[in-house]
Amino acid sequence: MALLGLGDIGLGAHLPALERHPAIEIALLADVSPERRRAATEYGSGPGRRGVPRYEVGSGLDDVLAAGVDGVVFATPPWVTPDLVVRAAQAGLCVLAEKPVATSIEAAAVYAQLSPAERARVQVGLTYRHDPAIQTLAGWIANGVLGTPLLVRAHIYDEMRRLDDVEHLERMHATLERGMPVIHEGAHVLDWLSYLLQGRPERIDGAWSLQTATDLPAPNLVGARLIYPGGHVALAEFGWMTDSLPRCEITVLGDRGYAVLDGTDFTLTLNNRELVRFDGEKVPRCFDRQVERFVALHTGGPAEPSLADGIAALRTAEEIATRASGESR
Repeated sequence: MALLGLGDIGLGAHLPALERHPAIEIALLADVSPERRRAATEYGSGPGRRGVPRYEVGSGLDDVLAAGVDGVVFATPPWVTPDLVVRAAQAGLCVLAEKPVATSIEAAAVYAQLSPAERARVQVGLTYRHDPAIQTLAGWIANGVLGTPLLVRAHIYDEMRRLDDVEHLERMHATLERGMPVIHEGAHVLDWLSYLLQGRPERIDGAWSLQTATDLPAPNLVGARLIYPGGHVALAEFGWMTDSLPRCEITVLGDRGYAVLDGTDFTLTLNNRELVRFDGEKVPRCFDRQVERFVALHTGGPAEPSLADGIAALRTAEEIATRASGESR
């Protein structure tokens, strides 16, 4: 296996999960940044690590393809990911690509050149769909525990403004230049909603956005009202880059019950009483399950979530962003 993209999510989540899986040998780490390549070398030689010698650290996809690996994980910015995924899939590799799969449907058009067999080898890193909390909540909904129809509120706030962290500020500004938070965070949440409510939204009934600081390149708060099959209504909000952030959570209300999913640790509460916890911490738990699916993909299993899932979430996110742009303040 190779990992391309050695930033926070690459070194902090993908690499440890790859290391923990007994069926995986990490053949190459790669990044265009010399600083991040040095950080990867230091990581690999740290206590308790398998060790990643310098000659196993490359600068890009050409090094990955030359390494003769079976698969590659792309922890790369979404504005460079599509072309990398296409080249790797056409070279016969299994691919796990971080979300979102692109920053727009127009940019995602490059995936059309993949054959059905090549598309089937692309898994999208909608990581938290694998969590048992999401699966438990989906079971409650499917079995009518909460009733129907449902009102879902998704309040997804992340990436607090860190004025003392210049690198983080520059990275977040660069990301906002390529789309509102709904494009980036929405990849996860809109996929969760389709998974939980067993269908994609039938329509978007209103959207809004708000830019809280003049130096930001795009609105940093955005939301919409979505109507799903079965009459379910979802109110979704996404926010970045304020000095303090609201609670991150998803609530589901029906005539029979009320469920709350804590976005921080994925504990579940049912009817304000019953608390459901799951073993381990959320991030390693989800990334380990994602890697397990990726290993299964290499041995003939389906890509889950698939490239089609990733594009569907992006399409809804882009529609929200487009509508919200007309209502921005």
